[in-house]
Amino acid sequence: MTRLMTRFVACVFTRWLARWMAAGVLLATALQAHAATWSVAAGTALPTVAQAVARAASGDVIEVQPGQYRGDVAIILQKQLTIRGVGTRPVILAAGRHAEGKAIWVVRDGDIRIENIEFRGARVPDRNGAGIRFEKGRLHIVACAFYDNEMGLLTANFGDAELSIEDSHFGQAPTHAGDLHHLLYVGRIARVSVRNSHFSQGFKGHLIKSRARQTEVIGSSVVDGPQGRASYQIDLPNGGVARLQGNTIGKGAQAENATLVAFGAEGAAWPESALTMQDNRLINQGGAPAHFVRVWPDRLPAAAPVVLRGNQLVGRGDLLAGPGARLEGNQTGARR
Repeated sequence: MTRLMTRFVACVFTRWLARWMAAGVLLATALQAHAATWSVAAGTALPTVAQAVARAASGDVIEVQPGQYRGDVAIILQKQLTIRGVGTRPVILAAGRHAEGKAIWVVRDGDIRIENIEFRGARVPDRNGAGIRFEKGRLHIVACAFYDNEMGLLTANFGDAELSIEDSHFGQAPTHAGDLHHLLYVGRIARVSVRNSHFSQGFKGHLIKSRARQTEVIGSSVVDGPQGRASYQIDLPNGGVARLQGNTIGKGAQAENATLVAFGAEGAAWPESALTMQDNRLINQGGAPAHFVRVWPDRLPAAAPVVLRGNQLVGRGDLLAGPGARLEGNQTGARR
């Protein structure tokens, strides 16, 4: 092929690609323009979220008016959907019901945003009922609350799934004998990000447990409180690449375990692991010494880096970070 012909083909291809991309943008804009907004409110023609989910198309928005919605369980199948509470946060009460024996709401696969909704009271026969069961795709949780659920939010183990949580609250784990109720339990997914959120009052399970390839917890309060009896505050049992920064992490006086942050306790699931903890405040409110951080280097990939920098350690305790850990500028202080 001559240079002239090569340039001609390249020019034609470039023009075709530009037109194709422009057509894609126009199509996306048209779809957004035709997206419907569904309003859910008691006593109206659309009294439940489940009914709205059944009617909504991908790209639509469901707005939920204030109030309590009892037994309003749903399976979200759309590829794109936003569900948001309007005004005072609506409360979705399980009231003895569940979707597929899993959760109050099940998110199957898509790019889903859920905002300003409270999930309460999830119970299922397997005793791992979640406020939300996230299975695949991308899920964005903003300004939501999860209380008194067997699992606050529980994910599946699809390796390309992504979860983000912002400005949300998790707490009030039930006290069933013999069960472990995690407030947030993330499976072996690609990534989880938790920002500006609050976790408190666990029971035997962990406040946050993540098996994700990448985990970040930023600017959050992970404090069990005086009524809490959680095990670990943050458990990263399979390592992965984790960053904990700017958090307050606190163990209460009734704690079931001596460790606040655990890394690698169950062995490596990912080829790369690293833990960075910076500018956190770690608090032990119990009388017995605690392990503010405990790392199992023998169960992680060789030479997995551990960096603990600029953290404040309050109360009695130590750091079991492994022989290769970098400890820089961490300070100890008395409990207030």
